[in-house]
Amino acid sequence: MSQPVDSASRRQLALAMVGDRGFVRVADLAVAFGVTPVTARADLDALERAGAIRRVHGGAVPAAGGPEGARPDREPSFEEALETRVRPKRAIGAAAADLVRSGQSILLDVGTTTLQVARALRARTDLEDLTVFTNGLSIALELEPEIPRFTVVVTGGTLRPKQHSLVHPLAHSMLDDIHVDLTILGCNGVDAVRGVTNANLPEAEVKALMLHAGARTAVVADASKLGEVHLGRIAAIDEVDLLVTDDQAPELLVGELEAAGLAVRIAPQPTP
Repeated sequence: MSQPVDSASRRQLALAMVGDRGFVRVADLAVAFGVTPVTARADLDALERAGAIRRVHGGAVPAAGGPEGARPDREPSFEEALETRVRPKRAIGAAAADLVRSGQSILLDVGTTTLQVARALRARTDLEDLTVFTNGLSIALELEPEIPRFTVVVTGGTLRPKQHSLVHPLAHSMLDDIHVDLTILGCNGVDAVRGVTNANLPEAEVKALMLHAGARTAVVADASKLGEVHLGRIAAIDEVDLLVTDDQAPELLVGELEAAGLAVRIAPQPTP
């Protein structure tokens, strides 16, 4: 900005940025307002004390009760989701990683649960010659230290900052031309009638392509996503081979999904 901005105006603008983007980094605010990172952090701290935002590592996300707080139809940012239901996601990640064998090729979708799959794959010291295609930059960076034990291929496409994901155009070019042993998909909802859905339409379209590129497909979704239905349809229940969820999944919803023909694997919580 060409002119200095007073603290009150700066904080209102910062609040608007958080609400619009879902996650804003301290560094982004420092550059936008021409202030030091210390000042940007102080602005975020003041907004958090007012209940308008919630501070997370490196920046801030909307507060659940704030002006742009969490709503059922609002897609959480990657950083916001990263701090929710961490232990169940770790358990799901370990259970999904157990599906993978040396010498296989897999598609690993963007998301915080699939990030836990990537971390569990790294911990599998028995795995060799694994090829991982991904549309998630966070997934690719997580797996990078395992090269050359793993081959990591990024799908390409347009970068979507909210999830650090790659979407159309161009994302379909590679997905149309590959066939992998296993696709592991994240999502925002799994419902016995409406199928597997996602809050964002461009991402849902890429996820559908990923599903059809795999010989088998496993969906990873924690208990909070069961029975949820969102805007973008990824697949019908009968197009998915397996759901991996956690031990907090309601028996009624699990029963409905199994009755619809979906195999469900409950990931046990690791012992402390």
